[in-house]
Amino acid sequence: MNTLKEVLGEENSQKLMKIDNPELHQFIAKYVELCNPDKVFVCTDSPEDILYVRQEALRAGEEKELALEGHTVHFDGYHDQARDKGNTKFLLPSGVNLGSDINAMNRAEGLNEIHDILKDIMRGHQLFVRFFCLGPLNSDFSIPAVQLTDSGYVAHSEDLLYRQGYEEFVRLGEAARFLKFVHSAGELDDRMTSKNIDKRRVYIDLEDETVYSVNTQYGGNTIGLKKLAMRPAINRASREGWLTEHMFIMGVHGPNSRITYFTGAFPSLCGKTSTSMIKGESIVGDDIAYLRKKDGVIRAVNPEKGIFGIIQGVNPKDDQIIWGALHSTGEVIFSNVLVMEEKRVHWIGKDDEPPQKGFNYSGEWQLGKQDDDGNEISTSHPNARFTLDMKRLENVDPALDNPEGIVVGGIIYGGRDSDTKVPVAESFDWVHGVVTMGAALESETTAATLGKEGVRKINPMSNLDFLSIPLGNYIADHLKFGTGLKNPPQIFSVNYFIKDSEGNFLNDKTDKAVWLKWMELRSHKEVGAIKTPTGLIPRYEDLKKLFRAVLNKEYSEAAYIKQFTLRVAENLATIERVTEFYKTKVSDTPQAVFTVLEEQRQRLIEVREKQGDYVSPLKFS
Repeated sequence: MNTLKEVLGEENSQKLMKIDNPELHQFIAKYVELCNPDKVFVCTDSPEDILYVRQEALRAGEEKELALEGHTVHFDGYHDQARDKGNTKFLLPSGVNLGSDINAMNRAEGLNEIHDILKDIMRGHQLFVRFFCLGPLNSDFSIPAVQLTDSGYVAHSEDLLYRQGYEEFVRLGEAARFLKFVHSAGELDDRMTSKNIDKRRVYIDLEDETVYSVNTQYGGNTIGLKKLAMRPAINRASREGWLTEHMFIMGVHGPNSRITYFTGAFPSLCGKTSTSMIKGESIVGDDIAYLRKKDGVIRAVNPEKGIFGIIQGVNPKDDQIIWGALHSTGEVIFSNVLVMEEKRVHWIGKDDEPPQKGFNYSGEWQLGKQDDDGNEISTSHPNARFTLDMKRLENVDPALDNPEGIVVGGIIYGGRDSDTKVPVAESFDWVHGVVTMGAALESETTAATLGKEGVRKINPMSNLDFLSIPLGNYIADHLKFGTGLKNPPQIFSVNYFIKDSEGNFLNDKTDKAVWLKWMELRSHKEVGAIKTPTGLIPRYEDLKKLFRAVLNKEYSEAAYIKQFTLRVAENLATIERVTEFYKTKVSDTPQAVFTVLEEQRQRLIEVREKQGDYVSPLKFS
């Protein structure tokens, strides 16, 4: 350790040596020697150390101060604005295959390549050694993590997003089973953005639980504890019998001050954030959840404590809570928005008219500016972000940092479906819910952002992009997870996008508040339900009361019939697509998937023979 002590100096060496973990010391020493930074800073949980990181991000020009106290702005490179899916790869030993959908390469080759790129990459830079905890401190759920980065912006972002974990490393000592992250922005241009994008790499070594990220600054590629950490966490969870899920956690408030906690998985643009942030309810997490079985119930924690959210479209009418946090003093990092002369920011979909000029991810900007292909450059990038600590939100739930987690009262799966699924339904049991609502989760693309409109994509549990185990194993893990529970939480599906034959939405945006209240009551068996071939649906009289109580709105029987009519042909088509997907695209699909889908198909055929392709919910009551 002499070389490391020489580079660290006395003060930083003492900080590191307080952690009794030789594996950690060796890991840090290896990458200090390889990356060759000019300076190393070991950050503890002290306010002085955390402030130093923020000040260094400003000093280096990676962030700039804005008008409101605590607000800063960061710009990524023009061609470094999103997750690099093509160059995000698993490093797998010879003979290991995670499935055709997983981007992978030979582990030895990948490590050789990434270590060649990392050689001396931090010369002229400062290396920040950061310690975090994925999940509440001193909790059975949580995973310690160490981040090495030469970006003050990345280190500062993680302070807002994750619980500081230095003292947790000290407490655990040699017992810490930690995830490891190595990041370098690489050579920087005169705007302090990554220059060598052609050598951008994000490699995930599951064997050593290490993530490498180089020549990039965009948060989705560099803030390793976020979606990058999901891959090794999913792999670890599968080995140990728990789940890492792409889910929000929220508290839905019921009668007599009761709070029932739900987790929810929704693909992009399907209402995940708007559901988790709905006014009147409370939020534990907006993105990721760790689920464990404890004493016969499912408990969950949010491994994060902050939000790295898309800012496009955030406005005071639809996003009152986020809007308030973004317009009050306190730490917020804006990225890739437009900065105006008075050091205030603008983004696509904000409440006011766009300004005529400013500075954004393209440099100096004026209205009508075009890129090299003649396309107009918008005020902010469509993937522009905000980063903040959830404690700044007025609806944050007190259970956020509970080391025991919250008891899961229900699990929600939601997708964008114009013609098939009803607005809300409950599964018959755990296996039926896992298969028909989770494993069969399907969503339609939208023309505005994802190309051709209406293309259906199967995205099991909304977690397909982040799996580090074969999909068949992942579904099997979910099926097994429900065994041995005293009272498994109900599984629900929601669909905010059902339309009539003329293409008109049958839901209002605000209706989701009613569906949540119904699910909360159902989780305690306090209202009845109607059995249909595809699941249990609400009774009209219960929804009528809830619409009046929750939204002060009259709810007609005609609206109920339109929304909850069983669309038999469309449901049969869904089963056919999902069955084909699991037969042809997934190896080792559990037999239960095919059995449950076939049982549902037979129920639908029986009802069609008696009542046709479109069956009013009143026919089942």
